[in-house]
Parts: sequence; C-alpha cells; structure tokens
Amino acid sequence: MQIKRTDDSPTQITFNVIADAEQIDDTKQHVLKDLSRSVKIQGFRSGHAPLSLVEKHADPATFQTQFIDHLLNDMWNDLVRREQIRPVSQPKVNLTKFVPFSSVEAEYVVSVIGDVKLPDYKKFRLAKPEHTTDSKAVDEVLQNLRTRAADKKPAERAAKDGDEVTIDFSGEDAKTKEKIAGADGKDYPLIIGSNTFIPGFEPKLVGLKAGDDETFDITFPKDYGVPELQNRKVTFTIHVHNVVELVLPKLDDAFAATVGPFKTLADLKSDIRKQLQADQEEKSRRDYESAVLEALANKTTVAIPKELVDQEIDRNEADERQNLVYRGQTWEEHLEAEGVTEEAHRERQRLGAEMRIRGGLVLSEVAEREHITVTTEELAQHIDQLKRRYQEESMRAELDKPENRRELASRLLSDKTIKLLTDIASS
Repeated sequence: MQIKRTDDSPTQITFNVIADAEQIDDTKQHVLKDLSRSVKIQGFRSGHAPLSLVEKHADPATFQTQFIDHLLNDMWNDLVRREQIRPVSQPKVNLTKFVPFSSVEAEYVVSVIGDVKLPDYKKFRLAKPEHTTDSKAVDEVLQNLRTRAADKKPAERAAKDGDEVTIDFSGEDAKTKEKIAGADGKDYPLIIGSNTFIPGFEPKLVGLKAGDDETFDITFPKDYGVPELQNRKVTFTIHVHNVVELVLPKLDDAFAATVGPFKTLADLKSDIRKQLQADQEEKSRRDYESAVLEALANKTTVAIPKELVDQEIDRNEADERQNLVYRGQTWEEHLEAEGVTEEAHRERQRLGAEMRIRGGLVLSEVAEREHITVTTEELAQHIDQLKRRYQEESMRAELDKPENRRELASRLLSDKTIKLLTDIASS
C-alpha cells in the first residue's frame, strides 16, 4: 500500500492511498467467500461452490459495493497502524479511482490529536499539603451524634437557636417573581444553628412560633453548589408547623456506649479522630493527584481538534441535562436562570473540556512511555472486589460485560499512571 501524507493543519491530515495488488486480491477472495453463502448455484451447497463460479453468478453491484467497503476499511486500519496517528473520529473517505479488482485509490481526510509534547515529568516536584484533624472537627461530629440522639419536646414558645422547626418553604426570584425549581419543600425539619441550609436562612427562623408565616430575601453565596443560584437574590415564603426543643444527652462514657462498642468517651473521640483523619487523607490524596495532573497538563503542548472538545462538552451537557430532570427544571429554564445563551453556555465549558482531554492525554502518553499495563490478573482481582460490594446478581453481571471490563481496565491504567506521577512529584 502506497501512502502520501499531507498535513493540512496540526489536527487534520489528508492521506492519498493506493492499494497494492496483493491487498486487492485478498479482499476480492474474502468477499467472494462471504457471497458464496448467499449466492445460489445449481449443483453446489451453500458456501461450497468454486469462487470463480460465485463471481460469475453474484450480483455485480453487490459484489463491487462489498469489495470497496471492505477494502477501504482495511486500508484505513493499516493506515492508522502504520502512521501511528490518533484519529478522533471516522475519516471522510473519497474513492478517487476504481478499476474493478485491479486498481483502487482513495483519499482519507481525518481529524487527529497532534503530537503530545510532555514536560520532563521525571524532574517535576510538587509539595504535598499537610493535613491534621483538629479538636473542633471532632467536637462537631460529637455534637451531630448528640443531636441525633436528642429527646424532642414540643415547645410552646418562639424558636431559638438549637431548636428543630418543621416548615413549608418556597422560593421565587426576587426580581422576576418566577418560581425557582427545587427551592421548595413540605414538612421540612431544620435545626436552627446546624448550618446545613442556605447561609443566612436559619437565623430568619429565630423568634417564629408554630403557625407563623414569614417572607424574607436571601442572596445565595457566589460559590454556591448550584451555578444558576450563585449570587442570586431569592424571596422565600415559609410556614412554621411546629417548634421542638432538643434535649441533648450528656456527653460522657454512657453516651459513648450508646453510639458503638466504646467503653469511654475518650475511645469514641479517638475513633472519630481516626475516621476524620482517614477521610482527610483520602481527600488530600485526590486533591494532590488533581494538582499534579493539572500542573503537568498545563506544561504539555498538544493540538486538540475542536470536534474532540465538542464531544467532551456534549457529554458534560448530557449529564447536566439529566441532573436538571431530577430537579424538575427544563434546559431552557436553566439557561434563563444563568442568563446565557446555549452557545455561550457551551463556550464557557470549552477551557475545562480542553483541560480534561489534555490531562487524559498526559496519562496516556506517560503510560505508553513507561510501559504501564494492566494485567488480566489485576483486572480480574479488581472485578472480584467490586462484585463483593453488590448483592444483586444483575449488578454483578454488568461487570462482566466487555464494554464495562474495558472501562475498568482503562481506569486501572489511569490509576497506576497517576500513582507513578505523584510518587515522582512528592519524592
């Protein structure tokens, strides 16, 4: 096979390919064997007639179409392997010459990922952040445990800090007066001072009694978890059903024994501290991995095709749309709430999408250079561990599907690669 390569841009290549005689003949014989199963020839069973007779009896249009399709596909696969390119989609194919079963030429235009130029990751260093669990965090857990174990006494008085109130609430945009999807609730129990609700909301309940109605404005924080509510002024209307006083249990050894297998309060505190420390270490590990990968990705040079970034944005928006369904909000309402057009919404995701792709390319390139692989035994062991977590047989069966096994193998490869990079960076 003769190949002429033209680099149209860092992310697009045109290949002009001429098939050789041996490849043409092999493809012809292969297609004839396939056709022999469907072409009826008197005196021969299906699939047993000589290929020369099959060629004479086969429909010429069908024969040529299957031949061309098969040959063009084989030529493309050989092309990818020989040129070692990273195509991001199927190529645009143009059959430029076809002399039946003697001469075939084709043009392939394909979008590719450009050469990945990594920084010297073996010399890259990044300090690991220190993490400690302070007594305040332990005290907060203890307070939550006491709250859950508290006795509840109806209070015939105004609500105060530490009380539990049951409320109905609904929110609307303070300017447009439009109802906000997901900003309402019925018979919602809320402990004043727990800081579990929207910042500034709980103090508004202090002084209210059962049966009271109240309306007030809350401006959501600029870093609020739901983007469309960030910095947004919302008018809440609430109705108080009841006020309950929480009588907290005494914090002593007896209380510790009710929480778990602890003989003393000190044992309980020690267990809480260990769990918090483990959680913090896991979070720190993930944060450090992200920081290392982001730093290397920022130092990596690679041309990424626009269509690959668009595909990443499409996947992200599909997840976003699904989350909106759960919240009872339409895509149009979401865009209106954020004050952006659909095009602007996509464009503001482009930088993040590019960084995710760049990070993935870093891991892929490092894994290849360092010959990092996932063995069959490693994958089988990982799948067995996952199966132990699921009780339903249907969930376990999902893990054995080829596409899921490939996804798990890819994740394991990424995990092994990022571990290598973080070991180097922290050394």
